[in-house]
Amino acid sequence: MAYKSGFVTIVGRPNTGKSTLLNLLTGEKIAIMSEKPQTTRHAIKTIVGTSRYQAVFIDTPGMHKPKNKLGTYMMDAAIGALEDVDAVIWMVEATDRKPGPGDLHILEVLSKASRPVVLLINKIDLVPKESLLPIIQNFSALYAFSAIIPVSALHIETKDRVMNEIEQLLPEGEPYFPKDTLTDQPEKVIAQELIREKMLQLLSDEVPHGIGVEILSYKRNTQKTLLEIDANIFCERDSHKGMVIGKGGDMLKKIGTLAREDIEKMVGCKVFLRLWVKVRENWRDNDAVLNELGYKR
Repeated sequence: MAYKSGFVTIVGRPNTGKSTLLNLLTGEKIAIMSEKPQTTRHAIKTIVGTSRYQAVFIDTPGMHKPKNKLGTYMMDAAIGALEDVDAVIWMVEATDRKPGPGDLHILEVLSKASRPVVLLINKIDLVPKESLLPIIQNFSALYAFSAIIPVSALHIETKDRVMNEIEQLLPEGEPYFPKDTLTDQPEKVIAQELIREKMLQLLSDEVPHGIGVEILSYKRNTQKTLLEIDANIFCERDSHKGMVIGKGGDMLKKIGTLAREDIEKMVGCKVFLRLWVKVRENWRDNDAVLNELGYKR
């Protein structure tokens, strides 16, 4: 059989499990995860390869109505990731029961893209089995999907079910990336996102979406046994700065410890991580700060 290769974009509303699926497919933690919506801000490419195919998956920010320039960047990234791909995975939640306004907007975008679409109904472990058929019927009435697969992105058997379907949609072609490549993202960017992930996990709902991370310095020693990272944490209010730092610096220390542990797993050496917290009011609408943080249009 001829080798296959191609690009597959994963789309959906915020918090439908796109990043969880991506990490499951690769077997590695590439995309950050959180129960809070709008966790993903960049379109991240990860590569899944076998002796038969190479699939390049593009994880996108959850589609939502932008409220600032950062939100506009995220939507541009999500819609732009539908161009020149071979297939699309659209993730919805089984707990939603039927398509809502956000789903109908995504459906309109997908219709214009004219790509084969696999519908993944995620989080089926949270609903009774008998509720799945009506959900499938509600969505299948709206679009001619290549396949509809009820899944839980937390369960390993989901990988084979998804990849068997995606393999059928990939065109014949040579691999786009060298063997064993996991992502197109530099380590520095993943480290930045891992720091932000810890704040999403540890801080109250009002704080994390107004937080950005800037890597100031990222240097290994000559023996490659130590990586030193200096990073700024930007927040929009003095009150948020206090929450990030915590009483006696306890919260910032906890953020730094958890981020450092994950970064060490990624780079395979000791990490010395220094964090500073700064207030930049309305940075999500500031082009200069957005560029500094890597949100470039």
